[in-house]
Amino acid sequence: MNLQIGIVGLPNVGKSTLFNALLKKQVALAANYPFATIEPNVGVVEVPDDRLLKLAEITKTSEKLTNLPPLKYALVEFVDIAGLVAGASKGEGLGNKFLANIRQTDAICHVLRHFSDPNVLREGSVDPEQDLTIIRTELQLADLETLQKQQQPKGAVSKDEKLKWETIQDFLAKIQQGQNLNCQSEIEKLVAKELCLLTAKPEIFAINVDEKDLIKTQELTEQFAKKLQIKKEQIVIISAKIESELAVLAPEDQELYMQELGIEESGLSRLASVAYQTLGLQSFLTTGEIESKAWTIRKGSTAQESAGVIHTDFSKKFISAKIVNFADFIKIGGWSACKEIGKVRQEGRDYIMQDGDVVEFMIGK
Repeated sequence: MNLQIGIVGLPNVGKSTLFNALLKKQVALAANYPFATIEPNVGVVEVPDDRLLKLAEITKTSEKLTNLPPLKYALVEFVDIAGLVAGASKGEGLGNKFLANIRQTDAICHVLRHFSDPNVLREGSVDPEQDLTIIRTELQLADLETLQKQQQPKGAVSKDEKLKWETIQDFLAKIQQGQNLNCQSEIEKLVAKELCLLTAKPEIFAINVDEKDLIKTQELTEQFAKKLQIKKEQIVIISAKIESELAVLAPEDQELYMQELGIEESGLSRLASVAYQTLGLQSFLTTGEIESKAWTIRKGSTAQESAGVIHTDFSKKFISAKIVNFADFIKIGGWSACKEIGKVRQEGRDYIMQDGDVVEFMIGK
């Protein structure tokens, strides 16, 4: 399961610079003029997970392997989308392209400018609060147009059709009041998905700051949570410039550079973590001679559903799942050692998977 996050914002706020840093290569054009990005740049990046190396080390020891099994991380797909301007919902700038591209994403990552470089032109960007207001207004106007185009069902309608229409009317009232859609019920989620409503998508906020501000991450997070009226858990304080510099360094040099800057994690690690939390995702782990791998599932997924993430046939032919808690697996020393002291659990198809479960699925023929 790959999740796709659209990186959006006003022109020249650092979207493409951040995108390049996340990919660790220059695949998007980062230029100091509006609409440097026209077609969306798409790239898949790995979600850092220290647990995989520990699993591989245990597997190497227990299986007497010469080399560590390959590490396969969970993936996040980032889409760098053209800069938005006021009037995008009416086709201003590259508005139509912007809106069409963002409809296909699972979540929105708002990049908001809080850096002070006077050499980078501002194109409609004022400050994070006003910039976010512009973006959200355009998304709301686009959703308003979509909702107003819907036709009320006529004649004898089913209970489901009636409920859908009532939900559309409720959405319409919220949008007209300038609110984003916070879908809670299944019917709300269904209608929002069917209509590709932009303001129903989960949001992440990357505040692009100066290098000197990175040491004030906690302070700035609290400050912007209050100013933007959002949850602290949705915010990532990041310097796209620093991330682009980190991207070209060897891993050991990255660590040294981050120590000099007084930061513990790269922007990618923090952004991926916030993305997982925002979308309600978690990972289960598999390990063996072939590879050690993290698999992405939604919280609340059953063992049978999770087996299907590896291969659809695994779900159809599911028998059971052998599961060990990650901490136990590492402490005790692998499958054989865990089995000897009764730490391997046999779980059925309805078992609710937990983050970090180390799993071996039993599949029928």
